[in-house]
Amino acid sequence: MVLRSSIILLMTLASVVFNTFNPGEPDLDKKEFFTLQAVVKFMDKVHYAPRSLDDEVSAYVFESFLEAIDPSKRFLTQEDIDQLDDFEFDIDDQIATGSFEFLDLSVALISQAIDRTANHFDELIAIDIDLHSEDSITIDPDTRGFAKDDERLKEYWRKLIQYETMVKVGSLKKSALKDEEPKDEATLIVEAKEDIKKNFTGWFARLKKLRRSDRFEDYLNVITSAYDPHSSYFSPREKESFDQEMYGTYEGIGARLMPEGELTKVTQIIPGGPAWKQQDLEVNDYIVMVAQDGAEAQDVRGWRQDDVIDLIRGKKGTKVVLTVKKKDGSLNEVTIVRDKVVLEEGNAKSLMLNLGEDYPEIGYILLPKFYFESGDKSGCAEDVGKEIKRLKDEGAQGLILDLRNNGGGSLSEVVDMSGLFFEKGPVVQVKSRDRKPYILRDQDASVQYNGPLIIMVNHMSASASEIIAAALQDYNRAVIVGSSSTFGKGTVQRFEELDRFVVGNNNLKPLGEVKITTQKFYRVNGGSTQLRGVTPDIILPMPYNHITIGEKEFETPLAWSEIEPVSYHRYTDDIDRENLKGKSSKRVAESDIFQLVRQRGESLKLEEEREGTHRLDIDTYQQMRAEREAKNKKYRDLFTPIDYLQVRNPASVLDYIALDNTRQANNEDFIKGVKKDIYIEETLRIMQDMISHP
Repeated sequence: MVLRSSIILLMTLASVVFNTFNPGEPDLDKKEFFTLQAVVKFMDKVHYAPRSLDDEVSAYVFESFLEAIDPSKRFLTQEDIDQLDDFEFDIDDQIATGSFEFLDLSVALISQAIDRTANHFDELIAIDIDLHSEDSITIDPDTRGFAKDDERLKEYWRKLIQYETMVKVGSLKKSALKDEEPKDEATLIVEAKEDIKKNFTGWFARLKKLRRSDRFEDYLNVITSAYDPHSSYFSPREKESFDQEMYGTYEGIGARLMPEGELTKVTQIIPGGPAWKQQDLEVNDYIVMVAQDGAEAQDVRGWRQDDVIDLIRGKKGTKVVLTVKKKDGSLNEVTIVRDKVVLEEGNAKSLMLNLGEDYPEIGYILLPKFYFESGDKSGCAEDVGKEIKRLKDEGAQGLILDLRNNGGGSLSEVVDMSGLFFEKGPVVQVKSRDRKPYILRDQDASVQYNGPLIIMVNHMSASASEIIAAALQDYNRAVIVGSSSTFGKGTVQRFEELDRFVVGNNNLKPLGEVKITTQKFYRVNGGSTQLRGVTPDIILPMPYNHITIGEKEFETPLAWSEIEPVSYHRYTDDIDRENLKGKSSKRVAESDIFQLVRQRGESLKLEEEREGTHRLDIDTYQQMRAEREAKNKKYRDLFTPIDYLQVRNPASVLDYIALDNTRQANNEDFIKGVKKDIYIEETLRIMQDMISHP
């Protein structure tokens, strides 16, 4: 369709702002119209890299929205898609004119397709199941594509029911008690089919109850994601839930979730929360089923996110069992005891570590997030400064700052924290669109700590974590140790209230908010942390080193770029990084544990490539499952307490910890985790090399 410039679009939107409707009862059509136009206006006006509404955007929205409403390609057929083909390059025009023809027809087609598929399911679930078939099924929708017609879709569902039955029978065999008399396969098939029928019947019922507003929100999020993966629409209810999790307390498992297709994805583990302590739930896990302790699991595929959250949350002390899909495609059960999730539990804390009596003690600070000063609560820069003083007073001869799994946070705090380690100077460059970058500097000439420093990172160290790691790497002030790269999120977002767009028409409000990427971070050397992240000086084997993870996983990330460097002082610390790297590589090569970790990473890569097609033979399936579980167990069993690794609290915090039972339990978990952390052990050895032979 016709290419539209941003200027023309803004003129159109400006005229819409003042074209108000007469007050009256809320009107869905008008509300959708205003909400869409407000979203597009703010994206065009505020986004760091605005896009013209053209055929390229139209094609992206077309494909992505179909994926959003039928992510597993289980409902729509190619015949359905053909009815929508005329809209592929027309959606940009519809957005500009306020038309919803594509959305309307898509919603009608998916609704019809769900009804049709539910009828197929009712028919097919009654058919006899053969668990020793030569057939195979392709689960991966990207590989399988949409079924050509209804006949082929029905055949896919026949195989899917066969596959689900095979998986369920395998689970029933595994969970049978040892003293129980084994049930024959025919009986197990009957039991499995009853459970599957119940789960899928409930799933279809929930899908049929999806509101028009749910589909509309999907549509808006597809449009915002065309700009970049971090821009999104928040309905009033979603924003309220977001604020509660960001700033409040609640009882649950301590994980942030987001919908991705028909699944619910774990995007963050709250430091100090139940999931963080339990350690089996990980970022990028997908929640497939949820069971209350002792109750039957509910399949939550296709559920609304808020309904999944309501099911997972519960009273302190109760258990919830999550069936999660891991990165390698395996399904694992994770049992978590719910507790009160207090976000302040993620504050900085420290320990004194050493490798034995003949080694110097090293200070260790864990910082799970970059939290800001609020009321009478200090920010993380001040807290880290206090921990540094505490550790120095204890005689620490080196310092390790652990930023693994730290997803970022306050920009001002990371600037102040960086300044704890060098005299005043630039920390990061921040650039808005069409403007020169401005430099955020540490203005304090004092140095809190000037000794040997290591920063630990991994693939989930993002945003502010990458800023401090990049700055101290550029300054030659610290040695960075970790995974092959950090996350690669070099952008900042802000919320805009859409109600600002509509004059009057209070009966249509609230419209919600849009989160927009507005700025980009640049290192003091001019390079961006966007997409590429920070490459550590010393890379250790980690399970996800061989898998694409982080910003690179997204379809529409902003590109890496560079600008002019700024003047900064590069320290001449006389640290021979190549020597440190060589010694670490030799230890890693001689370590059985690290070699098994490396093998685990290579195995995950192979499993990721193979995931998608399965034989519909239960013997083959169980053998595959047994082999995968054996590998997982072998990997989990690697991490046992390291006998010679000595860990203690600084003496000055012992009385504070002793005042509260919960604090004591959290501290015990903290020390227990450090005691069996092979990455901390190797980082201590690198620090020993720095101190002994810089």
